[in-house]
Amino acid sequence: MKRYWLLFSQAVTVLVAAYFVVATLQPSWLRGGMTTTPAGISLIEAPATPGAQPAAGSFSAAARKAAPAVVSINTSKAVRHPRSNDPWFQFFFGDQGTQAQMGLGSGVIISPDGYILTNNHVVEGADEIEVTLTDSRRASATVIGTDPETDLAVLKVELDKLPVIVLGDSDQAAVGDQVLAIGNPFGVGQTVTSGIVSALGRSQLGINTFENFIQTDAAINPGNSGGALVDVNGNLMGINTAIYSRSGGSMGIGFAIPVSTAKLVLDGIVRDGQVTRGWIGVEPGELSPELAQTFGVHATEGVIITGVLQAGPAAQAGMRPGDVILSVSGKAIRNVPQLLTAVAALKPGEASPFEVQRGDTRLEIAVTAGTRPRQQQRRR
Repeated sequence: MKRYWLLFSQAVTVLVAAYFVVATLQPSWLRGGMTTTPAGISLIEAPATPGAQPAAGSFSAAARKAAPAVVSINTSKAVRHPRSNDPWFQFFFGDQGTQAQMGLGSGVIISPDGYILTNNHVVEGADEIEVTLTDSRRASATVIGTDPETDLAVLKVELDKLPVIVLGDSDQAAVGDQVLAIGNPFGVGQTVTSGIVSALGRSQLGINTFENFIQTDAAINPGNSGGALVDVNGNLMGINTAIYSRSGGSMGIGFAIPVSTAKLVLDGIVRDGQVTRGWIGVEPGELSPELAQTFGVHATEGVIITGVLQAGPAAQAGMRPGDVILSVSGKAIRNVPQLLTAVAALKPGEASPFEVQRGDTRLEIAVTAGTRPRQQQRRR
């Protein structure tokens, strides 16, 4: 009996020692749902739990789970008066020097490696960026990269034992789902508001080049930009980015970038320093009876091409103004945002089939996409 007890004690001692070694050297191994992206970023993804619901009437568990990973972002930028170099201005008003312009936003810790997702417009042009965690720790953040076309940016901080948000599946979101918006509105401190998913796939808002927003009535105000939109289980569904407002405050119409888009942008920026997208060099337009008649094309759906860049990928493949693109790589195209998204997903240097209607004839054209040029962030 003593022999068996000795063996049991030794086994327990070895297991406990192994646990402490792993917890010290590789704590990520003990985190459930840990995945690694192609760029080598460690992320925590929620297991598939369809129909999971919180305790009736309370979102406290979801808030406790997600809130520690939502940070406040303070930026500063040195600005000069636009006429500071004018001799007459200096004669009357003297040298005004530079003044610090302060900015405020939110961000989400997406990985234990210190990566933070936020909006590009929160950190655009900033000279200094300071991140404040809910446990009052502060750290200077480095901009790893930005993507103005989706209004996303990736920051990084060098801190230990960071709280990390769990990623949800925004592709499974449905209109009517309850959600929470977490951020730092107006700098009053971290705030949680609730609402529902009001609509999905919102586009043509003129906010970003690539738009596929989750619309919500959860209160989003200035300072919430870059914060988290989470589901009732506390899993990240989107990055809050914009509101529709006539007063500057919440009017019940807010927009968030889906986490599925954010993951692609994060991986591209960390791996390549930028997001690489396909490009074919055309000017698309929404198909209307007037345009169809002007170009002599008999089509009722698709996207009409009103211009083709000379020597661009589409022109080299034989595409012409007046062609109506019906599908890209087998995916039906019904509007301009769908075409932009489909083309952006193409791999530069590889030929892809485009189904096109020209007049009364349907054609299949193989277009070898190029790399989409970088664009500047438009004013919001």
